Amino acid sequence: MNKNLKEVLTIGRYFKKKFGEKVYKIPISISGFTCPNIDGTKAKGGCSFCENDSFSPNLQDKKSKFKLNPNIEHNPFLENQLKQLEMQFIATKKRLENKFKAKKFIVYFQSFTNTYAPLSTLKSLYEKALSFDDVIGLSIGTRTDCVTDEILDYLYEKSKEKEIWIEYGIQSFFQTTLDKINRADNIENMKYWIKRTKDKGLNVCGHLIYGLPDENQEMMLETFKQTIDLKVDSIKFHPLYVVKNTLLTNEFKKGRFTPISEELYIDTVVKSIVNLPQNISVQRVTAGIEDDTLLSPFWCKNKHQQMKSIRVALEEKGFIY
Repeated sequence: MNKNLKEVLTIGRYFKKKFGEKVYKIPISISGFTCPNIDGTKAKGGCSFCENDSFSPNLQDKKSKFKLNPNIEHNPFLENQLKQLEMQFIATKKRLENKFKAKKFIVYFQSFTNTYAPLSTLKSLYEKALSFDDVIGLSIGTRTDCVTDEILDYLYEKSKEKEIWIEYGIQSFFQTTLDKINRADNIENMKYWIKRTKDKGLNVCGHLIYGLPDENQEMMLETFKQTIDLKVDSIKFHPLYVVKNTLLTNEFKKGRFTPISEELYIDTVVKSIVNLPQNISVQRVTAGIEDDTLLSPFWCKNKHQQMKSIRVALEEKGFIY
């Protein structure tokens, strides 16, 4: 490594410093989980870019009509969900052990909104995940309108012994943008629950999407700045790409949406990272999809090339990712 380059605090470096070795995330997708923006509680169809199963490689029983929500009195599929959790964990853990000699893991509840269920169900799933050998913690993907003080207090108690992260989809801090993407949440609520989560002593990772409809670089960087001001612990950057069977598909096909260029995306991510406080880690700098569901932009098909380009651009600014 060039000693003159400044290291970006990646989540890998954060975990290695804290635990003495590399920690691997195991993504989990549990059938029955959904979102208030999909089931009609707040809106229908989900966010405009959401093709509900496209980013869920482990999702099983996709045709199940049973959907969780916080108000159901009984979850008749809990035992099946616990089995799904265990099967996915064991399979992915074995692969990571064989390929990387992995020894420590975080269970990542990834798909849909993973706090949008009765607390009793959440406790059963979270505690099952924490009981697996070599698991040092959880990372829980959710929305800011789907957490409660009761959930956060419970997770804080778990955080006294385990590494607990809440991953919030922020996407943008412009209300006009949130409305355009059918987000069904508002900026005031988002900021309130991010601050609330931090005040309760939990780790927060914020997800930002660059290239949302009608946003320029100035707007993207303003969302980044406001996210930093909330004192999050980590950030994920995503480009907005169009996949089949989404609300955004129609806008794209009608010529109403033009995806972000690779050049603008990389430049915006690099400008963000070089202004990142040293204590905030980066969990992801890009994303993509390699199958035939991708409609545009096609540069999102090659994640490895994106990573190479971002690393080169960062090195030119004096940073090593």
